[in-house]
Amino acid sequence: MGHDVRTYGGWRRRRGIGLLGMDTASTFTALGAALLLVLVAATAPRLLVYLLPPALLAGGLGMVRIGGVSLARQMLARVRWRWGVLRGHHRYRAGVVVDHSRAFQLPGVLAPLTLLSAEDGYGGRYGIVWDRRTGLLTATLRLVPTSTWLADRGDADAWVASWGHWLAGLGHAPAIRWVTVTVETAPEPGSTLADAIDRAVTPAAPAPARAIMDELVRTAPATAADVNTRVSVTFDPRAASTAPRDLIEAVAELGRTLDGLASRLGGCGVAVVGRASAAEIAGTVRTAFDPRSRGEVDRLLTGPAAEELLSWSDAGPVAATEHTGHYEHDGATSVTWAWHEPPRQNVRSDVLARLVAPGPFPKRVTLQYRALPAATASRVLQQEVNAAAFRAQFRRRTGRDESARETWDTARARQAATEEAMGAGVCLVSLYATVTVTDPDQLQRAVSHVEAAGDTARIRLRRLWGGQAAGFATTLPCGICPPELSRRLFH
Repeated sequence: MGHDVRTYGGWRRRRGIGLLGMDTASTFTALGAALLLVLVAATAPRLLVYLLPPALLAGGLGMVRIGGVSLARQMLARVRWRWGVLRGHHRYRAGVVVDHSRAFQLPGVLAPLTLLSAEDGYGGRYGIVWDRRTGLLTATLRLVPTSTWLADRGDADAWVASWGHWLAGLGHAPAIRWVTVTVETAPEPGSTLADAIDRAVTPAAPAPARAIMDELVRTAPATAADVNTRVSVTFDPRAASTAPRDLIEAVAELGRTLDGLASRLGGCGVAVVGRASAAEIAGTVRTAFDPRSRGEVDRLLTGPAAEELLSWSDAGPVAATEHTGHYEHDGATSVTWAWHEPPRQNVRSDVLARLVAPGPFPKRVTLQYRALPAATASRVLQQEVNAAAFRAQFRRRTGRDESARETWDTARARQAATEEAMGAGVCLVSLYATVTVTDPDQLQRAVSHVEAAGDTARIRLRRLWGGQAAGFATTLPCGICPPELSRRLFH
C-alpha cells in the first residue's frame, strides 16, 4: 500500500533572453556583430576578407562551451590567474615576531575584515565581523537543528514551509544583504569528551568504572562527530530604514534585526542557542585554517578567559598558498566546490542530508541566500517569463523543436511568477562545499567522498578552479559573497 510523499522544487537557473546558451549581453553583442557584417557585405564586400576571420574567432570563443562555461571566459580566467601568480597574490605569509596591530591580517578576501564584540542587550556579548572596505556587518546565530529522519513527515513539511516564509520575509528587510547557512562537521578530536570525563570522574570511583570510561575516551574519536550549524546574517547599515549615523548605531540596529530573525527561526525546525561570541567566531576561523587545533580551541572556548585567549589576531593562518584546484594552509589542504546547477526535479525535504552528514574529514556545506526586494521580485520574474517567451518565439521562427528541458524551464519561470504573486519570496541561491585533510595522500579520497555525496543529493558540483581561497572563505562566518566580490572587481 503506497503513501504520498511531499516533494519540493521551484528553483531554476536565472536566464535572460540569451540565445544558443549565451547570456543577454553576449547575445546582443553577437547580434550587433552579425548586423555589422551584413552592412559591410552590402556596402563594402571587400572588407569582409579582414572582418570575417576575427568575427568567426570571437564567435567561436563565445559560443563553444566547456562544462557550461564559454571558452572565452575560461581563457580570461586563466590569464587573470597567471597574472596573479606572477605578482605573488596566491601566497600569504604572516609575521611571527611583530609589534604592530595590523600584522596579523587574514589572507585574500578576508584581509579587510576585523572582529568586533558588542552587547546583546541581555547581559551577554556577541561577535560581529566588520568589513572595513564596504561597511557591511555580519553576525552569526548558533543553531541546533532537528533531524528530519527522526521527525514526523508532517512536521518536516511544516518546517520547510516556515523556512520559506522566513526567507520571504528577507525581501522586506532591504538592510539584510544575504544570509549564509552553514553546517560544519568534523571527526570529534576527543578533547571535549576527555575533559568532561576528567571533571566528572572522582579518584574514589571504582577501578572497573574508570576503566570503562577510559575505554570510551580512547574509542570515541573514531566514532563521534562534531557538528555545528550556524546562520550568518550580513547587514548593510546604509540600507537601514533608520540610517545609522555611526558604527555604534549600526551595531544597535543589527542587534534589533537579529532579535526578529531569531524569533521567527523557532518554527523552522531549529533551536536558536544564541549569538556566536567573538571568541567563537575567531575559533571557527582558526580551526578551519588549522584542523589540528580543534581540540585546543574547544578547551579555550570552554574556559573562563576565552575572549582574551582567542582574538582575531589568532584566527588566521601562518602560511597559505592557493593553487588552481586546492588551497594549502597551515599544514592542511582544502578543496571547495560550488553547485553548477540545483536539482532539476522535485526533491524531498532531506535531499541534502547525505551531503551535510558527518564524514571522515572536516567539511563545511554552505547555502547562501540573497533575497530580492519585494518591490523588485515581481519585475525580475516577469522579465524571466518574457525572456522564455522570446526564446520560444525565436525557436519557432528558426524551425527548431522545443526540447524537454526548455519546456521545463518555461514552466518553472511561469510557476515562479505565479507563486510570487501569491506572496512567495524570491532568492538567489548558491551552494558551496569545502573539505579539508591534514594528510595530502587522503585528498583524493576526500574529494571523491564529497562528489559522491553531491550526486546523492542530485546536485552538480563544480570545483572552483582558480577561486579556491575565495570559496574557502565563503564557508566561514565572515560574510563573504563571491557574486558580490566579482561585481566589486569589475566596478
